[in-house]
This record gives sequence, C-alpha cells and structure tokens, in this order.
Amino acid sequence: MEVITQPNSQNLHEAIFQKLRSLLIESAIPPGSKLNERELAESLNVSRTPIREAIRRLAADGLVELIANRGAIAIKLSHEDVVQTFDVIAQLEGYSGELAAKNISPSALSELEALQYEMMASYARRDLSSYYKLNLKIHHLISHAANNAVLTQLFSQANARIEALRFRSNQNGVKWERAVEEHQEMIDALKTHNSERMRKVMIQHVMNKRDVVIELLQSEAFHTQNTPNEISKA
Repeated sequence: MEVITQPNSQNLHEAIFQKLRSLLIESAIPPGSKLNERELAESLNVSRTPIREAIRRLAADGLVELIANRGAIAIKLSHEDVVQTFDVIAQLEGYSGELAAKNISPSALSELEALQYEMMASYARRDLSSYYKLNLKIHHLISHAANNAVLTQLFSQANARIEALRFRSNQNGVKWERAVEEHQEMIDALKTHNSERMRKVMIQHVMNKRDVVIELLQSEAFHTQNTPNEISKA
C-alpha cells in the first residue's frame, strides 16, 4: 500500500481520508471487511490518530458502519438497499440536471467541458481509477450548477452509499462505452439549455448504472453459491 508522506498535519489528515476513501471505492477494502486501525496506520506509515479521524468521516459519508464491539466495517448493501438507493439518486440527478440546464453559467460549462475532455482521455487509456474520479467531479459539478444547496447535499449523501458500486459498473466494456456516450449527451443538453432532455439523460444514465450493478451482484451471488466443492457434490 502507498505510504502517505505529508509535512502539514491538515494535509496529512486529508490525504489519509482520501486514500482510505479510494481504497473503499475501488474495493481494495472489500465490502463487509473490517478497517483495522493498527494495520492501516502501519501500512501508511502514520499514527492511528489520522486513521481514526478518517474513519469517522467515512462513517459520516456512509462508506463505513461503526458497529459496537466490531469497529468500523466497510458498508455492504443488500439488493434492496442498492435498488432503492439508485432509484432515489436517479430522481435527484434528474432534477439536478434539469435545474443545471436552466442555471449553468458559462464558466461552469467550460469547466465541465474541460473535465469531459480529461475523462475521455482516461477512457481512451482505460484508466478506470482516473476516469471515475473525473466522472464524479462532473456529477458533482452538475449538482452544484443546479444552484440548490439542499439538493446538492442530498445527492452527496445518497451517492456516497453506492460509490464503490458505481466504480465497478464501468468494468464492463460495452456498458462503459454507453456511459461515456451518455456523458456527451449531458454536455450537449447543457450547452443548449435543454432542461427536459437533460433530466431524461440523467435519469436514464443512473438507471443503466443500476441495472449493470444488479447484474454484477447477481453474478457474484451465483458464483459464491456454486463453489467448486458444491459443484463437485452435484
């Protein structure tokens, strides 16, 4: 694991938080796993204090659960949790997109186009980690462009629960390509201030992500149930 070296205490705490967040999103710390403070501190070459603070922030964001007598556990959502969360986010993003198409400023639109260009470069390299980080920035910028603070907060809170699943949904090449095309549609809708089109694109984008994630989870559940030992007994 990458060792964190930051001379400034505040920067160090932020760096640790972002590192653990990435490990959770990219499933380097798998869902359901315990976050061991001592092991994480040793692997990152830091004290346990910034680790403990980062875990508290991750819990507030919904990426980990703090369970009595067990400690911090990477969140593991049920099938129902996943479906319901994606359904809520689809409506939040749809409304954000609608408002953003009406309210987005020229400077915000320029920033979005620049991020889109960078994201496409990451896609061309098949750099999933970089692509996802830029993708998330785009979604958050659209949310902010809606100019509705309550909506932005609700989106951030709900989206944190499924970030790891959204990251993994891009591992399917065909589905990833479709997601990229949908992002270009978003830019086109924003440039023409077409609020209705933007709302539809955003909702469909999230629904497609939901379907990919459900397929992925069902496939994993099937393979878990049909282990080699079980198959050999059949």
